[in-house]
Amino acid sequence: MTSGPDPSARATLAATERWFLDHGLSYFVPEERHAAREALRPRRFLPAATLTVALAVGGGVVIAWLSEELTAAPAFLLTAGLLGAVAYALTSLRARPIIRWALHRALGSLRTLLPMMSRALPLLLLFVTFLFINAEAWELSASLDPGTLWLVVLLFGLLAVGFLLVRLPEEVDRTDDDVDDAFLLRACAGTPLDEECRTLVADPSADPASYATVTGFERWNLVLVLVVMQAVQVLLLAGTVLLFFLLFGALVMEPETQAGWTGMKVSEIRNLPYLDHVSVALFQVSLFLAAFSNLYLTVSTVTDEAYREQFFSTVLRELERAVGVRAVYLALRDRA
Repeated sequence: MTSGPDPSARATLAATERWFLDHGLSYFVPEERHAAREALRPRRFLPAATLTVALAVGGGVVIAWLSEELTAAPAFLLTAGLLGAVAYALTSLRARPIIRWALHRALGSLRTLLPMMSRALPLLLLFVTFLFINAEAWELSASLDPGTLWLVVLLFGLLAVGFLLVRLPEEVDRTDDDVDDAFLLRACAGTPLDEECRTLVADPSADPASYATVTGFERWNLVLVLVVMQAVQVLLLAGTVLLFFLLFGALVMEPETQAGWTGMKVSEIRNLPYLDHVSVALFQVSLFLAAFSNLYLTVSTVTDEAYREQFFSTVLRELERAVGVRAVYLALRDRA
C-alpha cells in the first residue's frame, strides 16, 4: 500500500500558497496560474474583447458627434480599450492580488520618493522650464483639441510602459541567476517555508536552488509587480511637475502673455473665476510637459545607475524573497 503526501508537507504548501497570494504572487499558485492560462484561450478571450471593442467604437462615435471633435473618437476608443484590458486582467486573469500588493508597496514606500525627487527633478525642471517659457510650446499645446491632447498623453504613457516591459524582465533574470543555499535561507526567513528550507538545504540529496529559474506566467508576475511599482512612483513625480508648472504659470504668466504666445485674443483665454492666470492654455501646456516628463523619468529611473539604485534597492529584497520561496516551494512539492 502506498501512502499519500505527508500531511505536514501539504499544510506547509497550502500555507505557502496563501503567502503567495498575500504578497502579490498569484501566478506562483498552480490553480491561479491555470485559471489565467485558461482565460487567455480564444474561446474565453475573444468574446470579451469583441464586446469591449464594440462598446468603445460606439461610445467614441457618439462622443465625437456630440463634441464635434473627430479626434475624440480614437481617444475614447483607446481609453476604453485600456480600461477593458485592465478590468479583464483584474478579474479573469487573476491579477487583482498582484496589482493590490504592488500598489500597497509603492504607496507604502513614499518615503523613498523624496530622495528620488531630489535626484531627478532639479535637472528635469531646469530643462523643461525652458520649454515652458517658449512661445512655440504654448502655441502647439493650445492648438490641440482635448481629444488630440489626450491621445498625446496616452502615447507618452504607452511608450513608458512599453519601455518598462522591455527592460524590467532583465532585473528579474538578474535576480534568479545567483541563487545558492545562503540565498534561499535568507529569502525564506520568516515565511511558512523557513523550517522546510533549512531541512532541504541540509539534505545532500536535495537541490532546491535548481528550481530558481523563473519563467512563463511566474516571470511576468514579477515583471507586473515591478511595472506597477515603477509606474506609481513615476506618476507621482510627473504629477509634481504638473503642479509645479500650474503654480509657476499662475504666478508669472499674464493673460496678455498667454494670448500672445498662443496666438489667441485675451478675450478668448478661458480661465478660472477670480484666477485670471490659471487658464485652459496653461493647463494644456502643463499637462503636455508633465506627460513628456513622465516618459523621461521612466527611462531615467531604469537606465541611470543612480536612479536604478534608488528605486531597485526598495524592491530587490522582495524579488529575492519571491524567487527563493518559489524555489523551495517547488522542491518541497516535488518531494511531497
